[in-house]
Amino acid sequence: MSAPHAVDAGRAADVGRVRLLGWWAVVEYRVRILRAFFPSILMAAVGSPILYLLGLGAGLGVLVDDGKGIAGVDYLTFVAPALVMATAMQTSAQENTFGVFGGFKWSNAFTSMRLTPISPAQMAFGFQVSVLARVVPVMGFYILALWIFRIGDPLGALVLVPIGALLSLAAGFAVMAWVSTQKDERGQLSFIDRFVIVPLTLFSGTYFPLETLPGYLQPIGWISPLWHASELGRGALYGAPIGATMTAVHLGFLVTLAAVGCWLSVRTFRRRLDD
Repeated sequence: MSAPHAVDAGRAADVGRVRLLGWWAVVEYRVRILRAFFPSILMAAVGSPILYLLGLGAGLGVLVDDGKGIAGVDYLTFVAPALVMATAMQTSAQENTFGVFGGFKWSNAFTSMRLTPISPAQMAFGFQVSVLARVVPVMGFYILALWIFRIGDPLGALVLVPIGALLSLAAGFAVMAWVSTQKDERGQLSFIDRFVIVPLTLFSGTYFPLETLPGYLQPIGWISPLWHASELGRGALYGAPIGATMTAVHLGFLVTLAAVGCWLSVRTFRRRLDD
C-alpha cells in the first residue's frame, strides 16, 4: 500500500528538482547540440587568436608602432583586449540569433520544455549559460595566446574572462530579447550580424581609440557594450588609466543592459509559450 505513495513522493521530488534546476537542463540540452559542431568550433577557437594577433601585430601594428604606439603601449597590447571582447560579443550574438529562433520555430525545443516544470525564465537564463560554455573556452585560447606572445600582465589577462562573460550576457540577452519576438524568418536574422555587430565592432574603439573617430560617430561607442567591455579589458590587461568613476560607468552599463535584456527576454518567452 505504501508503494504508490513512494512513487508520488519520487515524482514530486523530481518536479521540485526541475523547478529548482530547470535552467541546468537547458544548459545540458544546448551543450549536447554544440558537441556535434565541436571540431569546427575548436578550429575556430584555436586559429582565430593566432591569426588576429599575428596579423595585427606583424601587419598594422608595425605601422602604428612607428608612431610610438597608442596611449603609451604598442599597438598589439592596445588592441588585444578589444579582440577578446569582440570575439565574445560576436559569438554570443551568433548563438542567440539562429539558436533562439530555432528553439521557437524549427526544433520547437522551447515549446517542448514548457510541457515540463521548466519555466520561461529558466529557459532564457539556461540558454545564456550554455552560450558561456562556448564563449569562455574561446576566450581561454585568446588568453593562452596572450601569454605565449607575452602581451600585457599575465594575471590581468585572466580578468578578461569575467569581463567577457558579462559582455556575453549583455549582448546575448539584448539579441535574445529581439529575436524571441520574431515569428518568421525572411532574412531579418542576418540583420543582427551585418548591421549591428559589425558596425559596433568597427565604431567601438576596437582598433583605435574612440576619441580618434569623428565626433558624430563617437556616440555609437558610448552605447556599445563592446566599448565598455574593451575599456575594462585594457585597464585589466595593461593598466590603462580608467578611473573609479568610469569603471563604475562601464560595469553599470553592461549590468543594466544584461538585466533589461533578461527581463524583456523572459517576458517575450512567457507570452509566446503561455498564450
